Amino acid sequence: MAAPNSSAPAILPITNPQQPDTQQSSSAVRTFFAGISDTVRSGLAHRRPWPELLDRSALSKPESISEATLRIRKNYNYFRVNYLTVITAVLAISLLTNPFSLILLTALLAAWIFLYLFRQSTEPLTAFGRQFSDRETLLFLIVSTVVVIFLTSVGSVLVSALMVGVAIVCVHGAFRAPEDLFLDEQETQNGVSGFLSFFTGSAQAAATAAVGARV
Repeated sequence: MAAPNSSAPAILPITNPQQPDTQQSSSAVRTFFAGISDTVRSGLAHRRPWPELLDRSALSKPESISEATLRIRKNYNYFRVNYLTVITAVLAISLLTNPFSLILLTALLAAWIFLYLFRQSTEPLTAFGRQFSDRETLLFLIVSTVVVIFLTSVGSVLVSALMVGVAIVCVHGAFRAPEDLFLDEQETQNGVSGFLSFFTGSAQAAATAAVGARV
């Protein structure tokens, strides 16, 4: 008589391949800010030495408007990253001296990041006992952006700071004699691509992280 088979079937462990939504969102946010940090560091690596930019012995009055325009063009090609840093610093100082505008702009950026860019597409937004679709959330954020930028002091602060920064760059470019600056054609092309990637790199990092968070 055959002995009964007492061995029980093996139980296979079951694991959930999906990570928690909160972990995915936090990972996407870290990727987003890490990408921006890497892009900023890469862009600043192309800046010129600040003593060269601030060399007072190289300052002279342009003889005509055409010469001033030519100087601005040449100095812009050479000091483009430094000029961008100056404009960014003016914008930062302007926002820091206007805390209300800084708070509104920070709140608007946080709303875009946490309510739309890095919110899981499977998680509907619930507020005041009602669920809002992605289209309704996007429409709310767009309207909020228009209101904050154009109907508060944020828009005027940004525009005025940008105008001051551009004016500083133009004055320096017009009075800085570019005769001692050497920039060949190949370096100019590389500088332009690097300057554009300074902006597009952050946008690509944000898009990649946002897509990964919303899948």
